[in-house]
Amino acid sequence: TNPAFKEVLSRIESHEDCRNLTMFSFLILPMQRVTRLPLLMDTICQKTPKDSAKYENCKQALKEVSKVRSQVIPVLFKHFSQMDRTLLSIFKNSSNLEGLQCDFLALQPFPLVSSSRWLVKRGELTAYVEDTGLFSKRTSKQQVYFFLFNDVLIITKKK
Repeated sequence: TNPAFKEVLSRIESHEDCRNLTMFSFLILPMQRVTRLPLLMDTICQKTPKDSAKYENCKQALKEVSKVRSQVIPVLFKHFSQMDRTLLSIFKNSSNLEGLQCDFLALQPFPLVSSSRWLVKRGELTAYVEDTGLFSKRTSKQQVYFFLFNDVLIITKKK
């Protein structure tokens, strides 16, 4: 909510050294690298001829990288407390939620901010909506934006 903070953060994120990456990207980058290394090694192993000496080295490297990942991931998640994950989720989505209209089916107020809620995935999708009339059936496409949290799915559309 602090405009000065938003301005400084925007200036930092637009600096050429950041390569247009957001603050969230820098916070999540180490975890992404650790989880992607075994996938990369597995792909390299698949592309390496099985009859070559390099294949055995590749398999051993895959085994070691997977072992490191299995040791590091629990430590990373331990240091990401529930509040940290909630703050990161809200920080990442606060700019995306502006300009979006949410039509909630529930009549009760919905608390988006919660210490036990964190973002799992977000993105834009094409929804196929079926309109059934008296004599016809019509299907139309709509662009929707979804936010999948650990306990709720929010589907929005732009105003």
